Amino acid sequence: MDVTTAVHSRRAYRSLGSVPIDESLILDLATHAQLAPSCFNNQPARFVFVFDPATLAELHDALSANNEWAKAAPLIIVAFSKKEDDCVIREREYHQFDVGLATGFLILRATELGLVAHPIAGYSPKKTREVLGIPDGYQVITLVVVGKKAAAPSPVLTDKQAAAENARPERLPLANIIHFNHFAPPTT
Repeated sequence: MDVTTAVHSRRAYRSLGSVPIDESLILDLATHAQLAPSCFNNQPARFVFVFDPATLAELHDALSANNEWAKAAPLIIVAFSKKEDDCVIREREYHQFDVGLATGFLILRATELGLVAHPIAGYSPKKTREVLGIPDGYQVITLVVVGKKAAAPSPVLTDKQAAAENARPERLPLANIIHFNHFAPPTT
């Protein structure tokens, strides 16, 4: 699979089935994340790959109610960093951007491997840090829920979530997100 195919086939499905998680898969995903660019090659991104059933059960307590579906996943990856590990240029804190890049590389590799890697914002960073022993100085940026796409919709999905399983959510028109040479407000 090439990058274009991975980008176009990547979806944030919520109906997940199990897939075997082993050290070689984790190292594969981590290696791809590690190769992402970062400010001055500081590589601030840190990841905890949670696949132990008991630890996953504890981490489930950090999920918001709308992420009940994530409990079916055999792997949750916690992406985090701290400001001091990366460039801070005036008010720009690059660690968040650099974690995003590394997570994006990881997600594309998971897609290439036939997996769903769904980043979420619905979780408690404090509970996540407590469960995994991540020190307070680190900012939990996202959780990435990983599994195989299930054949049938998950029964815990809301109607809106279930509808999104059938079709890619609509994207904004390119005219709303790109500008040529200068910013120009969208005409529609």
